[in-house]
Amino acid sequence: MAYSYKHIWNVSYPIIIGLLAQNVINVTDTAFLGHVGEVELGASALGGIYYICWFTFFFGFSVGVQIIVSRRNGEKNYSAIGPVIIQGVIFLLFLAVVLLLLSYFFTGDIMHLMISSEAIWEVTMTYLKWRMFSFFFDLFNVMFRAFYVGVMKTKVLTIGTMVMAITNVFLDYILIFGKFVFPEMGIEGAAIASVIATFIAALFYVVYTFMTIDRKKYGFDRIQAFDFKLLKHVLGISIYTMFQYFVSMGSYFLFFVAIERQGQQSLAIANIARSIYVFMLMPLNALSTTTNTLVSNIIGEGRVKDVMSLVGRIACFSFFIILGCVILLCLFPKAVLSLYSNDMSLINMTVPSICILAIALIVSSLAGPYFNCISGIGNTRVAMILELVVLLIYTILIFLTAVYWKLEVHVCFAVEIVYFVGMFIGSVLYLRFADWKKKTI
Repeated sequence: MAYSYKHIWNVSYPIIIGLLAQNVINVTDTAFLGHVGEVELGASALGGIYYICWFTFFFGFSVGVQIIVSRRNGEKNYSAIGPVIIQGVIFLLFLAVVLLLLSYFFTGDIMHLMISSEAIWEVTMTYLKWRMFSFFFDLFNVMFRAFYVGVMKTKVLTIGTMVMAITNVFLDYILIFGKFVFPEMGIEGAAIASVIATFIAALFYVVYTFMTIDRKKYGFDRIQAFDFKLLKHVLGISIYTMFQYFVSMGSYFLFFVAIERQGQQSLAIANIARSIYVFMLMPLNALSTTTNTLVSNIIGEGRVKDVMSLVGRIACFSFFIILGCVILLCLFPKAVLSLYSNDMSLINMTVPSICILAIALIVSSLAGPYFNCISGIGNTRVAMILELVVLLIYTILIFLTAVYWKLEVHVCFAVEIVYFVGMFIGSVLYLRFADWKKKTI
């Protein structure tokens, strides 16, 4: 039986709500710091994206794990799932230590090369000295996400991310502005709030899993030391998604570095537009995750012939959801932007960027499901190569528009349209003409 729209929605909506709660953190940080100053707003953008660049190693690894978990779930080989998660946690703990040490010794020099403003550099480093400790908690969050999405028990993600979001919003308010007995900490308070929020979320997932999941059924009772053979198998899928996500976010980081050289105001415009853009991408990200999971599950069930019809349904679903969101955004852009700033000149200058990104969102609604189908099949190497080719074009256009020609921010954002058009065309061509139906993982 093919997955219906109702089934797709039942898997997707908890992820959407979870991403909504997750993005409340980004929106809250941007909105609160927008009322502190342009320097803090710009620094939070650069610091936040820099952190996410390294975090993509964790997330990319978890995507590979999720694909394997989904395949084992479809095969009903449940006891093989727990060992994959356990080995993943051990590996990511080691990676977190390595990345924290590298960050401690080299981040200052890297950011000095990237950022032209000394004021923004200093505030960015203040943010990062705390934010990087989130590695140790986010690794648990992404691995539990991989487990629950893979076995299609996604409702718990809603609770976990809401716990994290509520914690972050409350701590942002009292630490950034110095409420109750706490001193006013500005951007440093935002970083500390994020670290504590990720810790609380990780604690929730550990306790919830221990209390509710049948540990014997899923093989969580088979805790052991490093299993190099199993880890090698997991990395055979994950290494490509790790590199793919890192390069993708690294290119996005370069975009903001290029915008920063145009001045604090341009960076503030880009950060506000980015925050809204990422928020609007939530349904797509959820449906892309659903694509990974359902494609891998139905292949595990032996129903390869149903893959393309499933992806077509998800793409159609994605298009109409994103279209509805875009229409609302374009009807009331200034009302949305007023959440970030009281400065009408800044709001008016940000509106054109919102319009350009609205077009990118429409294209992304189709590109996302088809591209993530390739990863769901297990061809993560192909997905990585496709994205690298598109990102090469993307990076060249960033240099030309933002650095060489120094065009306005909204024109620079047009590279997002090119990116998603390239991803859509490449994905459709691969799924139409490549021999992918015999792929095993």
